[in-house]
Amino acid sequence: MPDHCRSCGPCASCCTVLRVDELAKPARQPCEKLRSDRSGCSIYDSRPSICRRYACAWLLGSFGDEDRPDRLGAVLDLVFRGDRLWLEIHEESPGAFERSERLREIAGEYRASAYVRISDADRAAHPEHPYRILLPDGIEQHVVGGRVEIYRDGVLIDSSEIGWLRRTAGRLWRAWKLRRSPAAARRPPG
Repeated sequence: MPDHCRSCGPCASCCTVLRVDELAKPARQPCEKLRSDRSGCSIYDSRPSICRRYACAWLLGSFGDEDRPDRLGAVLDLVFRGDRLWLEIHEESPGAFERSERLREIAGEYRASAYVRISDADRAAHPEHPYRILLPDGIEQHVVGGRVEIYRDGVLIDSSEIGWLRRTAGRLWRAWKLRRSPAAARRPPG
């Protein structure tokens, strides 16, 4: 169980934004176990292990008190992939990143030393899930399906297709993960 530096308080953004396979809960839909007044989880004492283990970056003490996810419009995670730090920004609604000056400030602070990945939770389960990666020196990648567009300071400098092998491997991995989840076994067919 993570050591939390803060308490969630009235924030229940992760219960809406993130996918929870154990509960067959898709991304960007309020969890059925969330109380109607959004004051917390109705099954808190028996919630799935993924919910018990999860703590967003704000809850763990990163960012300022005013940067709670429900105020920012996004859930933020700091994760290591290989030997590189990534700031994951999971938007609560499409365009949240563009609308929030504070989200853009946070991304700007991190992009010099970490990759910043921005994803729209509305389309997180879609196999062609679009996302953006902000890199140092004003470089930004837009990934949509099999296409990668690279921008520098807002100007398109390159565009290419992702190889079929990499795309197929990604789809197979996602399908395998979903089939292995306990919720998948409980879902009705079709």
